[in-house]
Amino acid sequence: MSTPRRALILIDVQQQYFGGPLEIQYPPHQESLPMIAKAVDAATAAGIPIAVIQHSAGAGAPVFAPGTPGFELHPEIERRKTGAWKALVKQYGSVYAGTDLAAWLRKHDVDTVTLVGYMTNNCVLASAVEAEFLGFTTEVLSDATGAVNLANDAGFADAKTVHTTLLALLNSNWAAVADTETWTHVLGAGQALNRSDLGSSAIAGSELVPQA
Repeated sequence: MSTPRRALILIDVQQQYFGGPLEIQYPPHQESLPMIAKAVDAATAAGIPIAVIQHSAGAGAPVFAPGTPGFELHPEIERRKTGAWKALVKQYGSVYAGTDLAAWLRKHDVDTVTLVGYMTNNCVLASAVEAEFLGFTTEVLSDATGAVNLANDAGFADAKTVHTTLLALLNSNWAAVADTETWTHVLGAGQALNRSDLGSSAIAGSELVPQA
């Protein structure tokens, strides 16, 4: 197996997610933010490209409005940011939609994208799914991402259920999922993360469900 040519993508590690109705609940941001910082430090030490993404809902929007405190990167990310990082602003869930990120990745000969940041249930999911069409292998760090509680006309799911369910979904098809410590180890070793597939996941799932 060839050595992955990685880039680390920081998705929306913005102040909007550290308080108020969009505050990340699981894993709590007090736990996920240090893991994001750890991934950044490991990527920096390994010399792999880093891109930092900020979401904009447009001027005057109630959330993610440029020029407001909620739009700004968290200080733990801002202080690590360098001129070598690719910085861009997006308007959609996927980091690729309406941006030049894919072109930048190809320019740097990247074939494997590692996603950290927020939210698992929105931009991480959308980015991992679109990457399949674009031809990038995706990795998602389970303890460096996070979700919120969700309730609407379709039902309710707490943040832990949302996060863990979506990671199992992603690992069954669209991404290799691992924690930051495991990723840091394979990064240093130049190895790929282990990943599952839909067939294997379905078989394993059927074996865990009691038969009637």
